[in-house]
Amino acid sequence: MPKRSSHFIDLRPLTQHPAFARLWVGNLLGGLGGQLTIMAVMLNMYAITGSDLAVAMIAFAGLAPMIVAGLYGGMLADFFDRRRVALSAASFTWASTALLAGLAWAGLTNEWWLYALSIVNSAANSIVMATKSAMTPKLVGVELVPAAAALTGMTMGIMVMVGPALGGVLVASFGYSITYSLDVLLMLSLFLGLWTLPPLKPDGGSSAPGLASLRQGLGFLKRARNIRMQFVMDITAMTFGHPVAIFPAVGVLVLGGGEITTGFLAASIAVGTIASSMFSGRVGSVRRQGVGIARAIQAYGACTLLFGLTLMAAHFGWFAPVQIDQTHANVALIAVACVFLAGTGAADNISSIFRQTMLQTAVSDEFRGRLQGVFIVVVAGGPRVGALYYGTLATLFAHWVPPVAGGMIIVGLIAVLLRSSAAFRNYDALDPQP
Repeated sequence: MPKRSSHFIDLRPLTQHPAFARLWVGNLLGGLGGQLTIMAVMLNMYAITGSDLAVAMIAFAGLAPMIVAGLYGGMLADFFDRRRVALSAASFTWASTALLAGLAWAGLTNEWWLYALSIVNSAANSIVMATKSAMTPKLVGVELVPAAAALTGMTMGIMVMVGPALGGVLVASFGYSITYSLDVLLMLSLFLGLWTLPPLKPDGGSSAPGLASLRQGLGFLKRARNIRMQFVMDITAMTFGHPVAIFPAVGVLVLGGGEITTGFLAASIAVGTIASSMFSGRVGSVRRQGVGIARAIQAYGACTLLFGLTLMAAHFGWFAPVQIDQTHANVALIAVACVFLAGTGAADNISSIFRQTMLQTAVSDEFRGRLQGVFIVVVAGGPRVGALYYGTLATLFAHWVPPVAGGMIIVGLIAVLLRSSAAFRNYDALDPQP
């Protein structure tokens, strides 16, 4: 594993592998369009119902279908040509968005259409995600998998930072029909990226999608102690260190500034993700990726703790006591909070690069789709459990309590998990073992 002298992001997956480059551009543009629709659907639902619960139910209603589709999509990706699987699933996503746009133009949108089409979109996207992730090693080669993961992280950061804000502006300026229609157009770039891929038939002899295939995948995971450990560590981080659920209340009650502060807090995480991707050039040279995952998650926990301490300072009126409401903000502590949240985004992205690299190199190609499906379950489930943790403790105590407690739990529990697994501590990227 040769070391790079530059800390700047490794662009070789884009410059040396045209198929991956086309797919990456398609993912970026299509993902931006998807974020426009997610924001527009939430705003549309609130405009129709006037209910925060109805808006929250969009994500909840799509959770179970997303998990089922992710697992089933992983089985499809291990049996059929992955290019065809991704194209088929993306077609359902495009069709659901096109129908949403048509309903908006006709003035026929209602809450039931929004729920139904969001569920279809969420399930189809799970299949696309599991399949695309399983493609990467064959598109760029094992050596460039970390660089490809960093580029994917940068894409996610851009999507999350730009997409929702742009979606809100478009809805306010032009309405729902044009916003949905723009997603329909942007997603055509994803089809171009997928259509121009070579055939990507998985290696090995996986069973046809069904219980036998699922049992094979779970049997592999049972033997794959390093993959299991990274899943456990990721769930730990997302359960105790995902404070997004309290951002709206923090913007109104703790730091002030209302929706503007909420937007800055959310965007800061994406800024950290993008920044860490931009300077990830030497991450691919790290051999002890298990230790790298643990240290990155501990840094994530430390930044979460510092964010909580910032909220505690604001709660008790330390440093800059001011009147706090939607129009009066504690600007100094907002800036400090944004710095620490950017740190969580950066640390989580570095952890993600290592986790994706381990998942895509240590897992044999015949199981790669199914393990990516399980990974989607972990990624989808952790933040939702985290929302429950943050909402409950913030309600019972104060908004600073869950991030302070969560940050300490993450740092301590990850240390215990790392110490308990010699195989994970000694994981060597030159000899990847699941």
